[in-house]
Amino acid sequence: MKKFLLLPLFAALMATGCNPPDAENGNTSSGSVKYAVVEAYPHLNFNQPLSYTCADDSSSQAYVVERNGIIKFFDNNPDADSAQVFLDISSQIDSSSQEKGLLGLAFHPDFKENGYFYVDYTTNSSTVIARFALDPKDPKIGDITSQKVLLSFSQPYANHNGGQLAFGPDGYLYLATGDGGSAGDPHNNAQNLKTYLGKILRIDVDKTSPQKEYGIPADNPFVGNSEGYLEEIYAYGLRNPWRFSFDKERNLLWAADVGQNRREEIDIIEKGKNYGWRIMEGTLEYSSSPAVNIEDLQPPLWEYGRSLGGCIIGGYVYYGKNTPSLQGAYVYGDYISGKIWALWLDDKNNPSNQELLDTDLQISSFGLDDNQELYIVDFKGKLYKLIER
Repeated sequence: MKKFLLLPLFAALMATGCNPPDAENGNTSSGSVKYAVVEAYPHLNFNQPLSYTCADDSSSQAYVVERNGIIKFFDNNPDADSAQVFLDISSQIDSSSQEKGLLGLAFHPDFKENGYFYVDYTTNSSTVIARFALDPKDPKIGDITSQKVLLSFSQPYANHNGGQLAFGPDGYLYLATGDGGSAGDPHNNAQNLKTYLGKILRIDVDKTSPQKEYGIPADNPFVGNSEGYLEEIYAYGLRNPWRFSFDKERNLLWAADVGQNRREEIDIIEKGKNYGWRIMEGTLEYSSSPAVNIEDLQPPLWEYGRSLGGCIIGGYVYYGKNTPSLQGAYVYGDYISGKIWALWLDDKNNPSNQELLDTDLQISSFGLDDNQELYIVDFKGKLYKLIER
């Protein structure tokens, strides 16, 4: 029983009428350990950054996605003092509304060999998933003329666009989509298996299928159905999943789904499951449906109410070396409150949650570098690291 659709961070502020608190970046104790956030690259600033990632190509380069349609790259070194433009598609996108823009970036697992990378962006009325390649004249940057659109679908409203892309351990590309926007999912898109909205999709970018620029994995849950359900769907019933990540050590797919007005939630995404929106918002009923048995819906692993925040930002399970007290913990935050938490699972997958920090950051995303170290993306323009004190 679940899901609230993730309101893109920036829009969540507007939709809820909330403003971020003015708390200072301080220390919070987790047991006997205290934490703080420090600037990861003190000399760098970005314009409304939404994502931080690396290409896993041994280049020691880090990449930041800016909402306006520009991807920048720089040396993954705290002394880095300049960032170069990797790709500029600002002329192709619509970022006029708070939740629109360039929303996601993923590098092909064989990027070092094929130079392919994938983006998710919005136009005036659609979401576009496209592939680009490196510029043969300058292989450090993307070639804007190489764009190949894989998938495009209409968006009925300006908000709730989801937008994350990531390759799973299986080599397939996973895509997060919002319910199409407005409020309360007025078209019931999240429960409709004939629309891409309100879903986690999974496609095979290394193959093609009839009338598609990609293949459909043979074990996708709706492959071969006779009801007209979209075969790209991997899971559904989501409001606006804002950031998902793979826990490769435990073979789990974590997703944060932004709530309507009462609950923010964390889900473990499993193939073919229904996470409940708009029937449920977290574990609370939102809009009952006689066609759906609540017992068949997948409840969240964790949820919290609006006293703690109003726009959950999904993170990563930490397997780096610099913050040993967080080994194996799922670290996530909230855009509106600036709080950062860690959630542990025991050997029976029972969750235990701890607040690490209460900051003044407008957390838009988290990211990992090639060493599995965790970074915090502040929508105001800076990148941070979480450290033990």
